[in-house]
Amino acid sequence: MWEPLDFLLLFALLQRTGETRSLRHSAKEMVEAWQLYREACNRKMSEDPPPTSLVCNRTFDMYACWSDTQPNTSASVPCPWYLPWHQQVQDGFVLQKCGPDGQWVVDELGSPWRDHSQCEAHSEEPPFQSHLWILDQIRLMYTVGYSLSLVALLGALVLLACFRKLRCIRNFIHMNLFLSFALRAVSILSRDGLLWLHFSKNVRNEEALAHSPMRQATVGCRVVQTLSQYCVGANYCWLLVEGLYLHNLLGLKGFSEESSFPGYLLLGWGAPILFVLPWVIVRYLYENKECWERNDHMGHWWIIRCPILLAIFVNFVIFIRIIKILVSKLQARQMHYADYKFRLAKSTLTLIPLLGIHEVVFALVIEEQAGGILQYVKYFFELFLNSFQGLLVSTLYCFVNKEVQSEIQRKWQRCQLGASLLKKQGQSRSARLSWRSWSSGSHRQRDSGPKLPGRPEGKAPAQAMGLHPTPLGGKPCWYIPIRTKTGDRAGGFPNAKQPLPSSQNRG
Repeated sequence: MWEPLDFLLLFALLQRTGETRSLRHSAKEMVEAWQLYREACNRKMSEDPPPTSLVCNRTFDMYACWSDTQPNTSASVPCPWYLPWHQQVQDGFVLQKCGPDGQWVVDELGSPWRDHSQCEAHSEEPPFQSHLWILDQIRLMYTVGYSLSLVALLGALVLLACFRKLRCIRNFIHMNLFLSFALRAVSILSRDGLLWLHFSKNVRNEEALAHSPMRQATVGCRVVQTLSQYCVGANYCWLLVEGLYLHNLLGLKGFSEESSFPGYLLLGWGAPILFVLPWVIVRYLYENKECWERNDHMGHWWIIRCPILLAIFVNFVIFIRIIKILVSKLQARQMHYADYKFRLAKSTLTLIPLLGIHEVVFALVIEEQAGGILQYVKYFFELFLNSFQGLLVSTLYCFVNKEVQSEIQRKWQRCQLGASLLKKQGQSRSARLSWRSWSSGSHRQRDSGPKLPGRPEGKAPAQAMGLHPTPLGGKPCWYIPIRTKTGDRAGGFPNAKQPLPSSQNRG
């Protein structure tokens, strides 16, 4: 039995305008058709005359509408017309048995037994529960991708902004591209989180269908949706700026980077306003429904889709032009064939995520043409590449870039050198302090004079001990006169027997 709450869950999983479009037969349309079918069934049961004998009572079992049925018989009704594939099964019937006691036959679980095999969709699409599981896994996948990309992009922005030697026009364009990827990730995660929070809180039971957020969209939800569309458009515009910059740098002679940078800024952040603002006006005037997450009128969605597709195809043409320029330059160097192929393949692979060339493949398969398994395959690869594109671009053009790595290594070496200098300064300072303490102690001991045995220090004056003052180096010193007995000890010096002159004889 298909519950209407399951359809609401499916609809909640499909709230990804701009990234994931609604299915051909949306859950909302199916729920609305189911509500009309239920109202028609209740009206029919109230208008039919009451039974006059024992019968299985008329009822609506949440799937089909049953009239009064005689005991020991099987009732059959046409397949419900609210089914999206009703045209395929319009000749089929739903069967149910009425027991001899006037009660509908139930199965082992106590639910009314019925056979609706003739009303199942004859297609290669997976069952409804498989739809829910697939969409939930896709949502989990791109949530992880955008979260990892956001962390990597913020780290790359910090690195490019911190080092002065990395500040050039090329890196400024890379920083704006990283910022657009980060804003795109934040806007999509915020929008999905807001929609999922609204549905999980409001849709609790069958009676809440009529009061679901599908009918009570808030202004804040529409503002988030508008900002999300602007961030996605700005991201594609900055991918176009990267392509134009590389093309002008390689193909134009006398190209001035500084004079072109203001134009790049205007194209990257100003151009999305030119198509997002008209889309907002048209949605408000002609399709002001819910949270603007669905596109019932695809003509309104082409206001945003056309500029984005134009940027994708222009970047693809630029990509082909750049590859031709690289081929001619590599051939002019007369490189070895193996090195030539390696350099060309490396340049090509690094340009694909930078210019968003993978979008060309998905742009050729539009939502109106995709259906069934092809639609899920398109959603998976498109969302996988888009969500992890920011992580890939920041890794290729920042984290593994040799210029960035050399600056990080130089900064690390400077930090290590500074730490070693601080350590040496600390060691020399401690050595000076210990030397000063030792020298001050020796000065105090020398100034107190020599110690004579048998007398306490500082008790007798110097003259009483036979010490005589003499100037030495401008400072008075004390000496003990020594009288030699023979002249042999004087070492042969003639003045050895004469006493040293005192300070009194100098005058």
